[in-house]
Amino acid sequence: QVQLVESGGGLVQPGGSLKLSCAASGIIYKVNTMAWYRQAPGKQRELVAVITGGGSTNYADSVKGRFTISRDNAKNTAELQMNSLKPEDTAVYYCNAAISTLSGYRDVWGQGTLVTVSS
Repeated sequence: QVQLVESGGGLVQPGGSLKLSCAASGIIYKVNTMAWYRQAPGKQRELVAVITGGGSTNYADSVKGRFTISRDNAKNTAELQMNSLKPEDTAVYYCNAAISTLSGYRDVWGQGTLVTVSS
């Protein structure tokens, strides 16, 4: 069973920083693209940032210049460094990964971690 486990959410004041982590575990051949999504109350889930296996990144316009996605291919982990946080960044953040396993390709989601930006 391949799974993703997120950590690092919590309450932070506007202007503050928070780092989210995501770790893939299980019988994994290769972790391909990894991404962070978020879903705010009453809204649809949206893509926040994505990083390919080669390290190319892309960001939602709303977080460009504030958030940074990174990964460690040796550890099958990804991180999302979030700076200059705003109340509108409040959401449940989900890690997503395209994982190649011995039994085939898997599109895997984490359970989500809540980020609340409030004074």
